[in-house]
Amino acid sequence: MNSDTAIEMNRMIMRAFVTLRQLIQNPPVNEVKELQKGYQELRQQIEDILKDQNDINEDTRIQLELINESIAELHVKNKALNKPRNPIGFKPQYRQPDDEKK
Repeated sequence: MNSDTAIEMNRMIMRAFVTLRQLIQNPPVNEVKELQKGYQELRQQIEDILKDQNDINEDTRIQLELINESIAELHVKNKALNKPRNPIGFKPQYRQPDDEKK
C-alpha cells in the first residue's frame, strides 16, 4: 500500500469521489432546456410589448380622430362667422399712364 502505484490509485479514487460529490451538489444543467426556457420567456416579453404597443396605437388613433373632429367643427364654425369685411384704410386711385395719353 505504500508503493507509488498504490498511492497514485488512491489519489485517483479520491478525485473520483470529489467529482461525484460535486456532481451531486451541482447537477449539470440541461442547456437545451435552459435555452428553451429563455426563448419562451423572451417570446412572452415580446408579445407583451407588442400588446402594449397596439394598445398605445389604438389610444393614439382615438385621440387623433377626436382632434380631427374638433378641427372640422372649428373650420365649419369659422366659415359661418367669416363674412366679407370692408377694407380699412386709404385706397389710392390708380391710373394707368398709357390710357391718359391716348
